[in-house]
Amino acid sequence: MSAAPTPIGPIHALPALVETDARLLELLGTLSPADWDQPTIVPRWRVRHIAGHLLDTALRRLTIVRDGVILERPTSGSAADVRTFVDRLNAEGVTVYGRLSATVLATLMRAAVAELHLHLHSLDPDGPAMFAVSWAGDEHSANWFDIARELTERWHHQQQIRLALDRPGLLEPPLYHPVLDTFLRVLPHAYRAVPAPPGAQVDVVVPGASGGVWRLYRTAERWRLAADAVGASAARVTIPADIAWRVFTKGIARADAAARVGIEGDHALGWPVLDAVAIVG
Repeated sequence: MSAAPTPIGPIHALPALVETDARLLELLGTLSPADWDQPTIVPRWRVRHIAGHLLDTALRRLTIVRDGVILERPTSGSAADVRTFVDRLNAEGVTVYGRLSATVLATLMRAAVAELHLHLHSLDPDGPAMFAVSWAGDEHSANWFDIARELTERWHHQQQIRLALDRPGLLEPPLYHPVLDTFLRVLPHAYRAVPAPPGAQVDVVVPGASGGVWRLYRTAERWRLAADAVGASAARVTIPADIAWRVFTKGIARADAAARVGIEGDHALGWPVLDAVAIVG
């Protein structure tokens, strides 16, 4: 057994993000007026609102991160203040862009994502991101992690639209695996208050070609994700691929998820996976 885990490596998410946006533009071109007003799993948001949110966040990132125009900030850097601030900006954006037609929004989206992709390609993946990935507990993040976070945002909101309209999901490995790999980076932060002796290991498994095994390992100081098995697992949590993305985005009730999740070994170490949230808000 190794004395310490080998750290898990970076995620190269940009190709998946570009393809995800290409699928979004393709999807928007097929929507009928009835589709546009279909309710989604997001409370009070219809398809039009989620599409408007995706436009808003792309424009917001270009304004703030690329152009350096920051007109307001959260009251503080606390998780609660950041969440309140982001929730308000999201609500304001949905109010404005949710009023647009599918045709107008698609035209604006095409221009926005083209600019967004150019900007993201210009970044040094290992350079410092302007904003840390707060849901992972980071105070500072590299650009590669921020780009991966952007992929999960654009992927899971599009997936919500596809779920609402009973359209095929973006579940193939080149798109879904990097999304899952990003979501699972929340585990050390989600487990920060979960007690366990040094050497304890929790395996989180998402079956299928797009899934994998993520190993959470307890060192003397904290929980960490390990690239390889360090020892025998104390708990093994299996999450079906079709609900895994919903577990980490508050897209399924905990009781409904628990009914389909399998836990082997120490249940007290396994259940906290279902409380991990890899989004802000």
